[in-house]
Amino acid sequence: MTGLQLKSSASLRQRLMRYWPAYLLLIPVVAWYLVFCYLPMGGLVIAFKRFSAIRGIGASPWVGWENFERLFASAAFLQSVKNTIIISALNLLIGFPLPIIFAVLLNEITCAPFKKLVQTVSYLPHFISWSVAGGMVYMLLSPSTGAISAIVEALGGTPQNYIGISSYFRPIVVGSGIWKSMGWSAIIYMAAISSVDEQLYEAARIDGAGRFARIWHVTLPGIRAIIAVQLILTVGNILNVSFDQIFVLITDLTLDVGETIDYYIYRVGLGSSNNFSLATASGMLKSVIGLVLVVGTNKVCRMLTDGEGIW
Repeated sequence: MTGLQLKSSASLRQRLMRYWPAYLLLIPVVAWYLVFCYLPMGGLVIAFKRFSAIRGIGASPWVGWENFERLFASAAFLQSVKNTIIISALNLLIGFPLPIIFAVLLNEITCAPFKKLVQTVSYLPHFISWSVAGGMVYMLLSPSTGAISAIVEALGGTPQNYIGISSYFRPIVVGSGIWKSMGWSAIIYMAAISSVDEQLYEAARIDGAGRFARIWHVTLPGIRAIIAVQLILTVGNILNVSFDQIFVLITDLTLDVGETIDYYIYRVGLGSSNNFSLATASGMLKSVIGLVLVVGTNKVCRMLTDGEGIW
């Protein structure tokens, strides 16, 4: 071993001895990812086989790219990809900026008790499971007892079964997702805003900058790096629409506009067909596309933000 390698090894050993409690706490996290995220990757070989539960993974015959060819020839899969992209694009265009705007507005509130109240109320929906949140959406949109139907009827309209109408389904999914996640997503931006140097605000005030000018020239540039990282992660997950949300809200009437890739995988893999090979192939394809999007978005963000990205 060279002197540099010996020095690096000694430095690593010193860090382990000095911070061993922190590394000890890290073991369960690493074990969880190994058991539930990395070890199951061995099962991806099913995507290239005609899997039989009786024969097992090893004895199932190889079919090469047949499952992927079947996917691209399946109208249901292509429709699920289209639905996923549309819903994710709406979430990106509407749902991504809103937590940033919400965090900036919260930062401008000077009344501390009111600010804490708004924060608490906005965080609460995050802790409600989609099983309960979906029931709340159904109750709100019920054609007989829902609050929306009561308002429509009071204005002279005719209440409808909004959750079962295809043209309303995507706005309902996007709106309910924003309601549930906006407050929680704003936490990271609030933390970033709190780290912006107060002297920059004082200098802006001295120069005559108003509240909007301070937000535009001090606050937003100060959290630019965090926005870039969050954008990269969001674009990388553009094919991951909340399965729990779709599973709770979707009906047979809205399957044509609401079936996402994850729901297609569930329906094909665990539904009546039990086609594990086709479900694995679709999941693997989704992961590869997500990886490409993460890498591509990171490069674009590095070019637009002077080298700021995830790596």
